Amino acid sequence: MKKKMLLGLIILVTTGLTYTLVLYIGVLGFQFAWILNFMLMMCVLMFTETLKSKGDSGYYKTKDWENKGKIYETFGINLFRKLLVLVGWEKLNKKANPVKNDLESLIHLEYRTKQSELGHLIIFFIVLGFTIYVALKFTFAKSLWLLVLNVIFNLYPILLQRYNRPRLQRALKLFRYKAEQSGTA
Repeated sequence: MKKKMLLGLIILVTTGLTYTLVLYIGVLGFQFAWILNFMLMMCVLMFTETLKSKGDSGYYKTKDWENKGKIYETFGINLFRKLLVLVGWEKLNKKANPVKNDLESLIHLEYRTKQSELGHLIIFFIVLGFTIYVALKFTFAKSLWLLVLNVIFNLYPILLQRYNRPRLQRALKLFRYKAEQSGTA
């Protein structure tokens, strides 16, 4: 009950912040798109950390069409990874969430990919709603900042999680196999 109330409060606060943002800045331009994305990242992080989804949905399973990540490489995921390193995000992320070379750390890291993907997916659809609204109410050109920042801040992070997770799962299988072979499982 407490968890549901907290989730409801987070949704209510997020809605209030979004309404205030729209009221004082409007829905047009770079400033709105930038603030909306980062505000939603903060709020959705609180939401997903409170929700603590198990991440056991079939959605998270690698699909055949993902072709071992080749589709993501076609869309430039490696360039996006290099961009994250260039801006310092990778270093900051590793400092906040260090990865040890053990089974528990890999399991936790795989779970974090699901949490991150869920958060960015929620934000993606919220920002997409604003993008469509602005494109229909004003013009497509007026919605470009929303579209561009949504792709950079949400779509590519979703693709990155979907690209990384199968690699983590292969490492997990290898760790488990080695543990079985050594009799420590």
